[in-house]
Amino acid sequence: MSEFEDLQLEPNLKSIIGHDSLKWIFVGGKGGVGKTTTSCSVSIQLALNNPNRKYLLISTDPAHNLSDAFCQKFGKDARAVEGLSNLSCMEIDPNAALEDLQNQQFLTNSDPNDPLKSIMGDMTASIPGIDEALSFMEVLKHIKSQSGENSNEIKYDTIIFDTAPTGHTLRFLQLPSTLEKLLAKFNELSGRFGPLLGNLMGGGANGNAQRQDMFAKLTEIQQNVTEVNKQFQDPELTTFICVCISEFLSLYETERLIQELMSYNMDVNSIVINQLLFADDEDECKRCRARWLMQKKYLTQMDDLYEDYHLVKMPLLGMEIRGLNNLTKFSKFLVNEYNPKKDNEIIFSLEEQ
Repeated sequence: MSEFEDLQLEPNLKSIIGHDSLKWIFVGGKGGVGKTTTSCSVSIQLALNNPNRKYLLISTDPAHNLSDAFCQKFGKDARAVEGLSNLSCMEIDPNAALEDLQNQQFLTNSDPNDPLKSIMGDMTASIPGIDEALSFMEVLKHIKSQSGENSNEIKYDTIIFDTAPTGHTLRFLQLPSTLEKLLAKFNELSGRFGPLLGNLMGGGANGNAQRQDMFAKLTEIQQNVTEVNKQFQDPELTTFICVCISEFLSLYETERLIQELMSYNMDVNSIVINQLLFADDEDECKRCRARWLMQKKYLTQMDDLYEDYHLVKMPLLGMEIRGLNNLTKFSKFLVNEYNPKKDNEIIFSLEEQ
């Protein structure tokens, strides 16, 4: 766990907002539970509470929503959020890097019928997690390219990821060993079929140079993934925030995600529970009261199951949370627990977009 042991049981994210050594924050969970709203809210609180630090929020979900959430267009290049200069956003196509590799961007031979291109495409496509890993490296490439012509440093203090739905979010964490096997196989094939590969790549010295270039590229990928994994497994550098709703399927998915994260030695000690009704006995809506009873049942189970976690309970609103102003109001409940009797004025002050 992190150094903030005294805050461990508080139902908020103060331990993350105040943790100045974190470089990577992942926000993930089952589809439709409010990951994007949560990642935006976390980013806003980080930016507001640490004005001298720079933050980057990245969507790696193919169904990008950051632009919709902030009511501002974002793309593959980082752009500052209007009204919050130390927070930038970018939306990365998670398939672009994989397509580049399958199209053999590192080969000079652009023939679509090149048999080697087909072989390498099949090899890379068959590796579990290769798309996530290459997507992550594509992110790093974009970030570094915006840090200065001669700089390999990342200019952001912390990067927050709005991830794809649970299931393949972190498969790339098992890639180092997989890529080592791929490189070994490539070496074996190169030794056994060197002349044939040379001919496929154009023959002679040029073919051999291309073969060496391909091996160098694969080795670079393997080294980059290994270094990234070391950082992801350091709780002072990386943490994961799980997002869920108080229902059986979401609770089951959250437990599966946490077990997966633990198997990768990744720090996870915070769970955001969205869409809570907080309907008391005086609420006139019978359906709301019935659903709140169901939610409280699973909240009780989560309190027992995750007694060593920060459980942040967020209210269900009657409208979409869009725009910086609304997101900022909502995000306050991540650090100051929502009180249904005192905080209604904040809920009802949200603006129509």
